[in-house]
Amino acid sequence: METILANVVSPEALLTVWQGNRRLTRRVIEAFPEKDLFEFSIGGMRTFSELSKEFLAIAVPGLNEILGGEAKEFNDEFSNITTKEQLLNFWDDSTAEIDMLWEKIPADGFQNKVNLFGQYEGTVFEQITYFIENEIHHRGQGYVYLRALGIQPPFFWER
Repeated sequence: METILANVVSPEALLTVWQGNRRLTRRVIEAFPEKDLFEFSIGGMRTFSELSKEFLAIAVPGLNEILGGEAKEFNDEFSNITTKEQLLNFWDDSTAEIDMLWEKIPADGFQNKVNLFGQYEGTVFEQITYFIENEIHHRGQGYVYLRALGIQPPFFWER
């Protein structure tokens, strides 16, 4: 009996989804007044700048590990990012780097098992899906913060 594998989503389509979400998150960062980006929180949750630094700490370092780079402990400190402009510049640089690294993932490599940051096991596809879902989840916190500040967040469907 022959097994037929269905390709549910292509690598290019997955990257398009991820980068669409990143464009939206960038617009959320832009919507924050500088002071509030780094200081505003509700109920003890992290500021949106801290959440954004987490996204940065996952994306490029995670892809580097997926591609066989040195496994490093997760680090989202980014003490060199203290302004919105610096955050957006770092965001843009990492977006370009994601595109460059993405091209190096073999089409048949998305089912390979990896252990990222020395603690998160799963397939490459599962890891990248986590990168996207984590960003969406925390971006929702950014939406709550913006609304609490009286700022209309970007429409989530405009990616």
